[in-house]
Amino acid sequence: MAGHSQFKNIMYRKGAQDKKRAQQFAKLGREIIVAAKSGGGDPEGNPRLRAAIQAARAANMPKDNVERAIKRATGEGADVNYEEIRYEGYGPGGVAVMVEALTDNRNRTAAEVRTIFSKNGGSLGETNSVSFQFERVGEIVLPAEAGDADSLFEAAAEAGAQDVQSSEEEHVITCAADDFSDVRDRISERFGDPRSASLVWRPLNTTPVNEEQAQTLFKLIDALDDNDDVQQVSANYDIADDVLARLTA
Repeated sequence: MAGHSQFKNIMYRKGAQDKKRAQQFAKLGREIIVAAKSGGGDPEGNPRLRAAIQAARAANMPKDNVERAIKRATGEGADVNYEEIRYEGYGPGGVAVMVEALTDNRNRTAAEVRTIFSKNGGSLGETNSVSFQFERVGEIVLPAEAGDADSLFEAAAEAGAQDVQSSEEEHVITCAADDFSDVRDRISERFGDPRSASLVWRPLNTTPVNEEQAQTLFKLIDALDDNDDVQQVSANYDIADDVLARLTA
């Protein structure tokens, strides 16, 4: 298994799932605030806000939460300013790790991210120390029931997408970053709101890790994902299927 996931395949007990859900809503709310501040509170004229609202819907975030976040961004609620920051570093086995955050305190977040790396077999690097190993692309994920693979492939090609990967669970459409808004909107018009739609860092190459390294890597990315300021974690790991099966059993 190779990828840039937030390790959705790891199962948590009920209490942990509830905590994750609350954290997810908070992170989605931050993205809505930043999107509305940068492009206005009308999703029709703000592609980033429209994508953020779609992500919130896919996560079953309450409508009131979405409206509250927009109001905070447009001056109708308590003012808050979040800064977008990217951190880069290496995890166990030399895996390259990209971390995107939205924070209201740069010093706090930098210290927390550095500590997470150091406590979990990694090291935080300088800006651009690993980004050359990734490319920025748009990723649109739809549930399998949204349509058959042939229909999705045809629609994605017509919309200008680069690739479509279909499985029993979902369809993953990839496109150039500059084409993301247009591809997402055209796919949504035909197949409904996607499960997720965002710009992601896709590895240009992967680094194989053994079982021991993978265990520590999972802890590192889990700890990063648990941080309130972290929005997205990407890594160029490559874990053999049999190793992954043992780790997630």
